[in-house]
Amino acid sequence: MQMAPGPDAHSVVEFERIARARVPGEVWDFVAGGSGAETTLAANRAALDRVALVPRAMGDLSGRHTGTDLFGVRAAMPAAIAPIAYQRLVHPDGELALARAAKRAGIPFTISTMSSTPLEQIAEVGGSTWFQLYPLRDREQSRNLVRRAEDAGCAALMVTVDVPWMARRLRDVRNEFTVPAHISAANFTDSSAATGARQAVVGDSAVAAHTAATFAAFTWTDLTELRRAVSIPLIVKGVLDPRDAAQAISLGADAVVVSNHGGRQLDGAIASADAVTAVREAVGDRGAVLFDSGIRSGLDIMRALTLGADAVLIGRPALWGLAADGETGADRVLGLFHQEFAEALGLAGCPDPAAARTLTIWRGSV
Repeated sequence: MQMAPGPDAHSVVEFERIARARVPGEVWDFVAGGSGAETTLAANRAALDRVALVPRAMGDLSGRHTGTDLFGVRAAMPAAIAPIAYQRLVHPDGELALARAAKRAGIPFTISTMSSTPLEQIAEVGGSTWFQLYPLRDREQSRNLVRRAEDAGCAALMVTVDVPWMARRLRDVRNEFTVPAHISAANFTDSSAATGARQAVVGDSAVAAHTAATFAAFTWTDLTELRRAVSIPLIVKGVLDPRDAAQAISLGADAVVVSNHGGRQLDGAIASADAVTAVREAVGDRGAVLFDSGIRSGLDIMRALTLGADAVLIGRPALWGLAADGETGADRVLGLFHQEFAEALGLAGCPDPAAARTLTIWRGSV
């Protein structure tokens, strides 16, 4: 993958500093912050940093490649863009720019229910797209979103199950964070639902108030009904307990995402990296296991695969690239992810992503 020009950064993590300098402070807090005391947010990185790989030597790397199959589509690396709300907060081109970058990078782009660009416009970019559903109190609105996603050609449906309401994110509470007037939840046809996060709330986050009024808890019965209603692959996002992963697969889910929502829901929850191996053992080969929360480099993709994941979701770093330099910055970040992953794969003695699953890991200080 050819690297795109862009800001003077030579690793994915360097884009965090650039992005932070280019967005308003309250927007940065909304993107970067976690819930509560942010202990789980910190734990996600600490858990990944404890995973040390034991490389193999003297294998045949002549046919080395980074590609993998994700729900019938060949991806250039075992990664997809995570569902991220309101991307126009960090750049005017928002989801369209990041979707175009994902297409060029050869990885799927997940459209959020709370995207600031209508899902149909994003799908028209032409890459592989998945749609992420937040279960809504208005069940007909939920069904309508699913129908629209299927009609737009989305290749998979990802239902997020860990947000019956938004956890208290203290940075947003202190900032009384409100979505600017030029941005809306563009997938909602009802004007109050589309613009609810613009309505300031004294002493609280307008986004949290909006989601409390809009989102609903998701049950096993709901999962069964959703599986019956859709023909495309179904991914359940927000699973940490192996028992929940196994039950989701038994009810027809094609994959689970081991995720604590990037440390933005239950503060004190287990780090995703500490949960993925047990989930893999519970799921076995009956479904795919994806991973998010804390991915910051191509090396982290390797770590996730070695822990048992089939692929990862890239969240905040994709926004760093978008904030830093729009579409060019997003190209640069995704190119660096690919470059870093390809190097880690080869230096670990792995000819392909599947081989990473056979490596030994050592957990401890590194």
